[in-house]
Amino acid sequence: MTSGLRISRKGQQFARNLDWNLVRLFLDIVRSGGISTAARALNKQQPTISAGLKRLEDHVGAPLFVRSARGVALTPAGRSFLKAAEDIEILISGMPGDVAQSAGRLQGVVTLRVISDLVAPAFDQAMLTFHQVNPEVEIRFDIAPWRDVVLSVKDGGADIGIACDVVTGPDLRYRPLMREWQQLYCGKAHPLFGAAPTEPDAVADEIFVLTGEDEPAELADFRQRYRLGERSGGSAETLHEVKRLIQIGIGIGFLPTVVAAEAVDAGGLWPMLHPDILPTYPVYLITRDSNLSPSARALLDMIEMHVKDPDPESAEATRRT
Repeated sequence: MTSGLRISRKGQQFARNLDWNLVRLFLDIVRSGGISTAARALNKQQPTISAGLKRLEDHVGAPLFVRSARGVALTPAGRSFLKAAEDIEILISGMPGDVAQSAGRLQGVVTLRVISDLVAPAFDQAMLTFHQVNPEVEIRFDIAPWRDVVLSVKDGGADIGIACDVVTGPDLRYRPLMREWQQLYCGKAHPLFGAAPTEPDAVADEIFVLTGEDEPAELADFRQRYRLGERSGGSAETLHEVKRLIQIGIGIGFLPTVVAAEAVDAGGLWPMLHPDILPTYPVYLITRDSNLSPSARALLDMIEMHVKDPDPESAEATRRT
């Protein structure tokens, strides 16, 4: 049943054409404190963020930010739009819980198994919102190598998995969550720290820090193509420990750019390869949809609602094997 609120023709047209993804982009810029910081948090290029903001401002019909050398500040129109955007976000975020709760309060446990050191702000926000809407549901969060993540979902040990590779299985469903880029890094003691980007084959004889045998297939192919990592000085099961070994000078090694970003900004790591040649791959949400509990289904819906434009390089929004 609709309300008796009368909406002008102009208002109806605005609501019909408004892209919610652009509204979330606006909120990300506000919460990050700037366009460049939002781009880093979302693992996107700054021109992409600027273009999205321009489309939103064109639709709204007014500038939302004032840009300066110090960053951005909200205009009066931006402050007004922010309040409306936050109200809309709260309403939309509560929809999955409202629908689920109409059939009874959600309770129980949802188990997630995830690759180490995942940096995904939208995913984190989805879990927080889900918890706020469904406080009686316990979220169990386990870290595991990607193969174990997939097998856990396949055998029912986990409701939802997040991993960077695909294992064929008739019951598994893969949804793109985000895209990661791997960069080669060295620590401060390395001779190439602070130097211009080098070619991969120029460091083929270097000592490497490796992540064991659980690296993404795209990274393994890249290393093999250039004979990188044939000399190992150390290895670790988690990216946090790989980063530590690289920083203290055990060897050079690959890390996802989002994992290394803080250490790079702090001057502890240095990117060695040109950004245009970096190996990249999608990171997937993995489920057995036929076996999801109502709580797990509600959490999955919440994650999908928060994840925007997850993998523009992927030809399919959803992948089945």
